[in-house]
Amino acid sequence: MDLSSAGSGGNSLPSVGADGQKRRVCYFYDPEVGNYYYGQGHPMKPHRIRMTHSLLARYGLLNQMQVYRPNPARDRDLCRFHADDYINFLRSVTPETQQDQIRLLKRFNVGEDCPVFDGLYSFCQTYAGASVGGAVKLNHGHDIAINWSGGLHHAKKCEASGFCYVNDIVLAILELLKHHERVLYVDIDIHHGDGVEEAFYTTDRVMTVSFHKFGDYFPGTGDIRDIGHSKGKYYSLNVPLDDGIDDESYQSLFKPIMGKVMEVFRPGAVVLQCGADSLSGDRLGCFNLSIRGHAECVKYMRSFNVPLLLLGGGGYTIRNVARCWCYETGVALGLELEDKMPFNDYYEYFGPDYTLHVAPSNMENKNTRNQLDDIRSKLLDNLSKLRHAPSVQFQERVPDTEVPEPDEDQVDPDERHDPDSDMEVDDHKAVEESTRRSNILGIRVKREFGENETKAQDGSRVTSEHKGLEPIVEDIGPSKQAPADANAMAIDEPGNVKDEPESSTKLPDQPAMYHKS
Repeated sequence: MDLSSAGSGGNSLPSVGADGQKRRVCYFYDPEVGNYYYGQGHPMKPHRIRMTHSLLARYGLLNQMQVYRPNPARDRDLCRFHADDYINFLRSVTPETQQDQIRLLKRFNVGEDCPVFDGLYSFCQTYAGASVGGAVKLNHGHDIAINWSGGLHHAKKCEASGFCYVNDIVLAILELLKHHERVLYVDIDIHHGDGVEEAFYTTDRVMTVSFHKFGDYFPGTGDIRDIGHSKGKYYSLNVPLDDGIDDESYQSLFKPIMGKVMEVFRPGAVVLQCGADSLSGDRLGCFNLSIRGHAECVKYMRSFNVPLLLLGGGGYTIRNVARCWCYETGVALGLELEDKMPFNDYYEYFGPDYTLHVAPSNMENKNTRNQLDDIRSKLLDNLSKLRHAPSVQFQERVPDTEVPEPDEDQVDPDERHDPDSDMEVDDHKAVEESTRRSNILGIRVKREFGENETKAQDGSRVTSEHKGLEPIVEDIGPSKQAPADANAMAIDEPGNVKDEPESSTKLPDQPAMYHKS
């Protein structure tokens, strides 16, 4: 690893070229996140987050960032997007009681792809709290915030979907919208970022761009013709791809499209979902990207010097997920990591080569040059209809609370909540359901069955209670400061966990659990 220019205090390193300036980087991690277990045979394994963290420690990257243990998101935080009854259900359901709640399991699409497991609600609070905490840090001066446990982009307002229960991305974007007129969401997971697109389908304040496999593949949405609705028309971009796409083909679309997006939309902040199931050899995926090819997207978005939130997402060959997110953390910091992997707690996972990078396969690339050119042309044409960044009228709101400059010798406290949240995202009227959803039936289930490592997408379901597009939020009122006794911590070094300074404001503890009759 090249640490010859190592900085300190959470600042990244200068890199070569136009991108060569320091970034203030923070990283969110809860040591308990790797203990959550979806169940035997389920491909989603939170253990991959712990593997990633171990690699970051051994490569010396934790010392280059400000490291935070997140505050768990509270009920009211989650209900800024999700329905109250859905959150009440997630909080109350347990493996022991789920058989008594069959109707609600079906209503909220919990059970197969999205099983009930021990600590489910705590898991949701943890990963959502980390993403919102990262957004708060960006709102207060950090350049890059990282939460590899986040990026669960399929969750809807009233239902779980595709291994995702709470949509931390939507919650983080809502937090960013308190300080930024426009926020850009970019998704490089192999699956379409349907939950995020749907949440912001009718607003021009959030642009969503998703690069994904399309055609008989979960979740079945993300057609190039889905472009947004009402004020959000042309603010949703979908890049449908076929099996076997490689680095060169991917970048032939990603860079020209994202370059144009940045030019015409001019976001104040960017959220990049870095799902690693688009890597070659993924247990559920069918793309052929190398880790360097995947990370090139991070490097490119970093180069615009716009506040950047990096999130995880899919990724089911967990040794490669850890490799990828470790390397991309290095990219965020401006560091090139050695390919030879240092010894770590999970060293045996990375044999027989024990290297950071793995060669892509020789699978066929079904994306022809003509197809790629046609996709690029159509999307650039859509973007040409956005002649300039939209003008956004800010509603009158409470002035920002001043955040004092932290002492150089002390860790910057993790103020998860911002006191200024009177600004509305869009009208509070119920938005119309887009006609693009009405014909999508027989959605494929994103679940691997059996013990083998095939890419089968067996089973199907129709979301009977899916409400389509609903209001982004019911009410964007003033957000409150986190309670003083919340377990927000700053981690200076691996193994050295330090409580953050207490807030002067103490709010009541979380309300007691609701019990369903």
